[in-house]
Amino acid sequence: MKKLEKWQKSFFTIYIGQAFSLLSSSAVQFSIIWWITVQTGSAVALTIASVVGLLPQAIIGPFAGVFIDRYNRKPIMILADSAVALSSLVLGISFFFGTPSLIFIYVILFTRALGETFHKPAMQAAIPQLVPENELTKAGGVGQMIQSACSMVGPMLGAFLMSITTLQYAMFVDIIGASFAVLTLSSVKLVKHKVSSQSKLTVIEDMKLGLKAIKANKALVRVSIPVLLSTIVFVPLGTLLPLMVKVYFNGTAWSNGIVQTLFSSGMLISAMIISVTGGLKKQFLMISIGILSLGICSLIEGLLPSNAFLIFCIVVFIMGTTGMLTNIPFTAYVQRTIPQENLGKVLSLITSVMSFAAPVGMFIAGPISDIIGISNWMILAGTLMLIVGTLCYLLTRRFDKLAIG
Repeated sequence: MKKLEKWQKSFFTIYIGQAFSLLSSSAVQFSIIWWITVQTGSAVALTIASVVGLLPQAIIGPFAGVFIDRYNRKPIMILADSAVALSSLVLGISFFFGTPSLIFIYVILFTRALGETFHKPAMQAAIPQLVPENELTKAGGVGQMIQSACSMVGPMLGAFLMSITTLQYAMFVDIIGASFAVLTLSSVKLVKHKVSSQSKLTVIEDMKLGLKAIKANKALVRVSIPVLLSTIVFVPLGTLLPLMVKVYFNGTAWSNGIVQTLFSSGMLISAMIISVTGGLKKQFLMISIGILSLGICSLIEGLLPSNAFLIFCIVVFIMGTTGMLTNIPFTAYVQRTIPQENLGKVLSLITSVMSFAAPVGMFIAGPISDIIGISNWMILAGTLMLIVGTLCYLLTRRFDKLAIG
């Protein structure tokens, strides 16, 4: 067996711990969303829950990126994991005093998302400190593979927990996962990244440097436009899947768990292939194909009759496999082309813009799907994704030629 290199040992140690945290968080997030689905049966309620979960990244994300670049990223990740665990503990305890209101649930979702606002970009920015540049796409595939595996098992674990117990006890699972993540992360030595004189600037001036770094990267600006548009259209699809399972297909928590697991299984398989092969050499073409494929899958889902749940499950699986064709090469391109001293800011700014875009899409999708029906929204969203995918190809194809040449 080939001996692991030093960077690989550190990389896998971190991700083993994160796997436990991601698994527990996925199970708990599923439990909360299904609880809201059962309690309300409303697309608007699910939309609000998703928007609340995105607000921290949208509002605080740019500021978080500044601190991620200025300070040691390891303690930032530890504090973020701890914040998520604490919010789960508070929600679990609250049920012992009666059924909490939807507003309180939204506050908990906001707090969990706040921890993720700091954790995700800190993790992404720390990866190039460990991984050689030519291995970033494969490492991104490995990282996404682990996340997808947890997302695959998480919903089924959440469905199992909700079938044998109630939400308040399910919340305590998250505390165990976060504790293990903190323990393993603490054992890895993460060398302090390069910090330029920008640390003497104000937070706003520092944020402007991140914007300047994005504007200077013409290919990144071009590809970000269709990725932003696809976020507006696609995020509501994932958010409204539980409602489609329950209302359109008359499914149960287990049905929804199967759908979520199949989607994550597709992501896992796709991430495994990319982690081994590095994906297509034409990375921007890979992003375009991913967006187009999502559009085709959404169209098919919307056209299915209400008795075709099995076919729906197959299409959801395919949708999961194609989603990674966009996310992994896009993140790897940012990690590869943005200097370390600006990487945290750029990743946070991009994620924040995407987080602003997602609520826009959900505020449109939620009310409209309540009026025209969830299946009709799937058809409309699929058509829009096909247009966006074509736009992505037209905007970015010349950069693929430059990269290969």
